Amino acid sequence: MNELESIIYLLVFPGFLFLTSFAFACQYLDRKLYARFQKRVGPPFLQPLADFIKLMSKEDIVPRAAERSLFTAAPIVGLAAVLTAFVFIPVLALHAVIPSFEGDLIMVLYLLTIPSLAIFLAGWSSGNPFGQIGAMRAIVQMLSYEIPFFLALLAPALIVGSWSMGEILDYQLGGMWLVLFAPLGLFVAIITLQGKLERLPFDIPDAETEIVGGPMAEYSGRRLALFRAMLDIEMVVGAALIVTLFFGGYDLIVSFNGLGWYLPFIVNGIVFFLKVLFVVGILALIKAVVARYRIDQMVSLSYRWMIPLSVAQIIVIVALKFGGWF
Repeated sequence: MNELESIIYLLVFPGFLFLTSFAFACQYLDRKLYARFQKRVGPPFLQPLADFIKLMSKEDIVPRAAERSLFTAAPIVGLAAVLTAFVFIPVLALHAVIPSFEGDLIMVLYLLTIPSLAIFLAGWSSGNPFGQIGAMRAIVQMLSYEIPFFLALLAPALIVGSWSMGEILDYQLGGMWLVLFAPLGLFVAIITLQGKLERLPFDIPDAETEIVGGPMAEYSGRRLALFRAMLDIEMVVGAALIVTLFFGGYDLIVSFNGLGWYLPFIVNGIVFFLKVLFVVGILALIKAVVARYRIDQMVSLSYRWMIPLSVAQIIVIVALKFGGWF
């Protein structure tokens, strides 16, 4: 990969510029499907962009009782974390080389915990009692979904025997996608990703009808716009991670000999992001059909069902691995 290709990869496609645009498109798809499931029309295509521009142009107010430094830093750090996490996901292969290294899966999982901590710090530093209640709910919810989420994504790594997403992806190229060997892991990963994004039925920290938006109660203007962009991009990164580990990433087309790198670069990207849209559609369906849980129900669901299912998946994989199936 030369310098020009690296710049295009990081900043243009599939870099930050494309990622932000695609996140708005995913938000549109999510809202449109959610509306259709409820027999409503839904927003126009450019509504997410219009909402972002509107918030960026509004007055940005910091409450007098807030801890100003934390209140300001929380959305910036959270957004930076999800943008960085996407860099490590092997979205495309340049010259049939998958950009990856051993342990990059651990790096992405670590970066995806930072937005949850940012939401907690945002609510706790706001000085608003509703925000602090929402912050406590957010941290309790985080302790519930992070364990099964990590265990679920451990399944593909155990099958391949590597913490490199590139090796996990390479294992699936031209062969069997790992969803066939770890369906329970996929199920738990999607449910817990919904919890990480604090979407119905796990929007307990926000709960506008109960605590007026929770951690976001005192946010407005640019800071609120950054938080919403963070959640949209986190949805894309989480879906992209699931696609890479369970659905073969950009598998279908790897390279075209003699046609340079541009054609496979674009076609592989289309395949990958169509799969991401499929996962976003599943998240929208869950959001539409399940009512909000209480915080105790969320904790119970996690520790009674999600963690045991994740462990059961790992036990099955270990047994099959010792039996010589992988």
